Amino acid sequence: MAPHVFEAMGTVVSLTLPEGKGAADAVEAVIECFADFEERFSLYRPDSELSLVARGELALTASSEELRSSYAASLRWRDETGGAFTPHRPDGTVDLNGTVKALAMQAASDELFHAGFLDWCLNVGGDVLSAGYQPDGEAWRVGVVDPADRSALLFAISLTGSRHAVATSGSAERGDHIWSASALDRTYVQATVVADDIETADVLATAIIAGGPSTLATIVGRWSVDVLTVARDGAMTATPGLSAALAAG
Repeated sequence: MAPHVFEAMGTVVSLTLPEGKGAADAVEAVIECFADFEERFSLYRPDSELSLVARGELALTASSEELRSSYAASLRWRDETGGAFTPHRPDGTVDLNGTVKALAMQAASDELFHAGFLDWCLNVGGDVLSAGYQPDGEAWRVGVVDPADRSALLFAISLTGSRHAVATSGSAERGDHIWSASALDRTYVQATVVADDIETADVLATAIIAGGPSTLATIVGRWSVDVLTVARDGAMTATPGLSAALAAG
């Protein structure tokens, strides 16, 4: 099961699935899936639909159902996280990057299941969505990098049970690129969330970085997720589901 690697959404995508009949077509379907999302939502592409909205050349109300639906979903996440997550940049520009990658990953998983693949692992810039098992019957394992040393792993976790998604957010690799509807809390440099679905994992990881300890407390009390945070002074906190992984290194 050698990984298929390609670039999409400004990052590296790695897809591991069984070789054999239908594998090449499944990989192409996944590549096309990401291309479609990038064509519609990328603000780095001046011809994307969202870029037209950002420049005022297309009214949001006149945009496609896909764009309006994604925007509405982001607004719901904003409300549910008390503004820690928001689809609006500080200048008011609508930026759906906080959910689009996860939505593209979910759409790619739908393509894989439709093609009959039940065992696979999709890694998009360090965020992971998986299904089934490795060829040896073992669970898929995901490593999370140390924000203080990008060449080292902070911990690794096996994706078992209903937990199929891991997302990590922070400033260690891309700098401070996160904003919120209120003042940013800069307690954490990295947050990793393990959840049943990638959208929840991705959004909540971003919200924790933006909202800090108070948002973390709200999230672990409301959602069924596991969380590990790294503070600016290097201190780490982990919910019980990740404490063992952290202890094992």
